[in-house]
Amino acid sequence: MKIIVGIATAGRREVLSETLLHLTRQDRKPDAILVCPSSPEDVDETFAETLSVPVTIVAGERGLTKQRNAILSAIDVGDLLIFFDDDFLPQADFLANTETLFLKEQDIVVATGLVLADGIHGPGIPVNEGLEILARDRAAGTLATLEPVYNAYGCNMVFRLSAIEADGTRFDERLPLYGWQEDVDFCRRLARYGRIVRSGQLRGVHLGNKRGRTSGLRFGYSQVANPLYLLRKGTVSLRWALHLMGSNVAANTIGSLSPQGLVDRRGRLKGNLIAFADLLRGRIDPQRMLEL
Repeated sequence: MKIIVGIATAGRREVLSETLLHLTRQDRKPDAILVCPSSPEDVDETFAETLSVPVTIVAGERGLTKQRNAILSAIDVGDLLIFFDDDFLPQADFLANTETLFLKEQDIVVATGLVLADGIHGPGIPVNEGLEILARDRAAGTLATLEPVYNAYGCNMVFRLSAIEADGTRFDERLPLYGWQEDVDFCRRLARYGRIVRSGQLRGVHLGNKRGRTSGLRFGYSQVANPLYLLRKGTVSLRWALHLMGSNVAANTIGSLSPQGLVDRRGRLKGNLIAFADLLRGRIDPQRMLEL
């Protein structure tokens, strides 16, 4: 199979270089790596040219959905597309196990892996620590688990390109900047073509680097506006939207009573409230976060 890795990146030049170098150490190397930066300064092209796997820089507009769509449009021929976050370190056998899985299970259209550690929930994980976690995990061995999931986790998503090409599926560009929940929307639109699964043999570490993140206020607005937008589109259920919004608003309310430093809970809660006010006024829209 021809396996292409796509990475949309913003403001993480050094971390991206570490991730690209790590990808060249895969047991089964990618056939191509496509990187779409939000600006030319986001990629050290001189370093990328020294790598053993070809890295192509794809031009695109700023915004996760737009950058991922630019990567999709740049693909000529391929079988599998793996979107990695620029701070995701896959286990060395990730691509090899991906190929085996998609060759064996022809009805799988989307797969995601097991995240061994996720720095998004804290201050972030340094690269060296992430590599140590991977080394310990590989020494311990893995179990061949496979379970159905609602969607792939955005930091590591594997797609069968034939399913995407069936109706030219693209990421919704009305979800701006960080694009929160764009992974859910994209995966649910592909669900009609086959199974969405999580494999215990696809493993990695999400560093959760804090550079390039959306502000607390804007992110809080998206926590309400984006699920409601996807509900109106029909790609998610009412139960899913209410659960997601409720859990985030609750976490922001509790967290705002005792600020957590790296997580701007008060900013997020303010964004939540602005979104609910917009809902009552009948003007809630994901794009509104750009005005905040």
